[in-house]
Amino acid sequence: MRHCGTLRSGVGVKGGVVSRAMRADSERTALAILEAAERVLVRNPAATMAQVAEAAGVARTTVHRRFASREALVEAMSAWAARRFAAAVEEARSDTTPPLVALYQVTANVLRVKIGWGFAMSRMNSADPEVERIHADVREKCLRLFRRAQEDGVLRADADPEWARRVYYALIHEAAEQGRDDGDTDVLATRVVDTLLRGVGTG
Repeated sequence: MRHCGTLRSGVGVKGGVVSRAMRADSERTALAILEAAERVLVRNPAATMAQVAEAAGVARTTVHRRFASREALVEAMSAWAARRFAAAVEEARSDTTPPLVALYQVTANVLRVKIGWGFAMSRMNSADPEVERIHADVREKCLRLFRRAQEDGVLRADADPEWARRVYYALIHEAAEQGRDDGDTDVLATRVVDTLLRGVGTG
């Protein structure tokens, strides 16, 4: 009986390992489909699920098994891009890193997401509670960073942080548009930050 109990325990452990491996494989497949969908749809927004499957290197039934419809696929892409956007800002540690360093890092990180997931980012549903929460959190982090930048003398003391944020967002948007053709995010991030801090005039 003891031997049988040990055998069952061993099978349970093995089954758990197999189950985790299967879940990991499923997640990798889903991510491969999302990444392929971004590549295909950013070039051709009218592309079919079959074209996405071909780009992902999987059967069309595999795509349909994970995403019931094209709309469900686009929603999943947008949700993934929103989480990547939040992670990009978080990874820069904007609340603790020196403000100027954090500003460059946040900019480069966000540009990578906006350029790499341009189609998905453009399809975000602003009414979605998660998307709304993410954007509100990013706005607050941005304002805190700008206030710290003022305290350190990186931004003028009389600058309006909210106006600076709006200008900063507009610069990132334009840089991301340019980055679809020339995707050197470090160069683009430097251009965004230099324009924000120094402008384009000589005065």
